[in-house]
Amino acid sequence: MNELQKELLEAASSAEMQLAETRDANALEELRVRFLGRKGLLPALTAKLGKVPVEDKPATGKTLNQVKNTILQLFEQKSSELQAAGGGKTQSLDVSLPGRQRPLGHKHPITRVMDETVAIFRRMGFVVADGPDIEDVWHNFDALNTPPEHPSRTPEDTFYFGLQGDNWLNPETGILRTQTSPVQIRVMKSQKPPVRIICPGRCYRRDTPDATHGMSFHQIEGLYVDKNVSLADLKGVLTHYAKEMFGKQVKVRLRPHYFPFTEPSVECDASCIICAGKGCRVCKGSGWLELAGAGMVNPAVFENVGYDPEEVSGYAFGMGLERTAMIRYAINDLRLLYENDLRFLHQF
Repeated sequence: MNELQKELLEAASSAEMQLAETRDANALEELRVRFLGRKGLLPALTAKLGKVPVEDKPATGKTLNQVKNTILQLFEQKSSELQAAGGGKTQSLDVSLPGRQRPLGHKHPITRVMDETVAIFRRMGFVVADGPDIEDVWHNFDALNTPPEHPSRTPEDTFYFGLQGDNWLNPETGILRTQTSPVQIRVMKSQKPPVRIICPGRCYRRDTPDATHGMSFHQIEGLYVDKNVSLADLKGVLTHYAKEMFGKQVKVRLRPHYFPFTEPSVECDASCIICAGKGCRVCKGSGWLELAGAGMVNPAVFENVGYDPEEVSGYAFGMGLERTAMIRYAINDLRLLYENDLRFLHQF
């Protein structure tokens, strides 16, 4: 037996003795590194094999393999014993050190405004309704009493699918919805009055992106249909919303307008929250900010969905969430909301 074989057998004996005295997983790991680690005893002895005379190498190599297997088995056996005895658990949390707080994200300004708007109208009894982004001409235009010559129906203003010739007037032609109003049509087609819904969602129009326009934007619309609903009810709801969203000091006014799906139609303005109605650059000196388009539902729309306009009445309103966010947070360029610049978004 050569010198290396003796050292290998001594290493196996030493490992067995020290493992017998080991009582926890930490000590076991220290022994494992000492004997089997990259700079441990067994790798060091293995490196000496190259200096053994050629005639002794077979016997020495055999001893090396036997010792290595023995030590590995001893470690596995000891690890199993410690696990069974409950001593194999290591402390995963060092309570002496302060915790590491993970950075958390927060809601985008548009998402925040959408959630707050929905919450305000829910408290007034409205229920959230949803519909597809890909619509057809009938739900998006025809059912809403939009005349064929209305400029919003042209391919220059609306995204059409499979457009050929004048088939953009075909009720079944597919489009990306230009408003969330089709959701109102779908809900009224599926249920009888009373209806009290709020419809948040993404819309699409062929607008050239600038400080106040984008090809994709978010809108939220409301609809209330029942007996004896009046324009006064509409103003009361919008006034309450404006005060909840922008503050109790905000005033609301309605001014005449035209929309094909409402009659009479109004624009709802809120007093400028920047200058308190005195006039500034944001409100262009008027003291008022456009808040929503609204009005009493046109009887023609009721007829299109199977409601009797002699029996029921209702109001509808719609507002752009990007515009609401810009008013709420005094943002002067809509594109800032979509550039995903963290320097901007971290302010909210």
